[in-house]
Amino acid sequence: MINLFSVLYLLTVVFANLAFAFFMQGDDMHQLLIIDGVICFFMIGFDMAIRDKLHDAWEHTGLFWKMPTLILLGSVISFLINRNAGQVALASFAAFASAGMVDFLVYHVLREHSHWQRVNGSNILSAAVDSLVFPLIAFGLPMQWLFFSVEFLTKVLGGVVCFFAITLFLRNKLQAQSKS
Repeated sequence: MINLFSVLYLLTVVFANLAFAFFMQGDDMHQLLIIDGVICFFMIGFDMAIRDKLHDAWEHTGLFWKMPTLILLGSVISFLINRNAGQVALASFAAFASAGMVDFLVYHVLREHSHWQRVNGSNILSAAVDSLVFPLIAFGLPMQWLFFSVEFLTKVLGGVVCFFAITLFLRNKLQAQSKS
């Protein structure tokens, strides 16, 4: 299952990077906000939920080198697929690395709390960091509260939805395995 989550994490990072590079061009701020919100909700929310599963799995077996390696690989692959996505790949690396460190620290501090509290507590703060770092590096956008708010809210909501979806999927898979 861990290999599947690693591959899904990597594919999500690459797909999000390429989608940002492709769609986030233009001057229509309303259109950019909508596209940004959709990408953040589905892809970054999914990424955050998978990151927490990998965090649990790798906590005592190489978390400090495995997660940064996945983050770096996602950026490098994005750049190799589309060299025009170089700025987005760099922003992605910086944002995921900073958000990942915040996520790790908060997740670790909350280790005595429920899984739900650890995941969502760490995701709220890491989404805030990601929402500040990524657009500034990727697009040079002056930080506008509306843009930050859309990114932050859609990442947090997407993370919650994906957390429930992955939890249900794993629970159903375990139940199916126990019946066979």
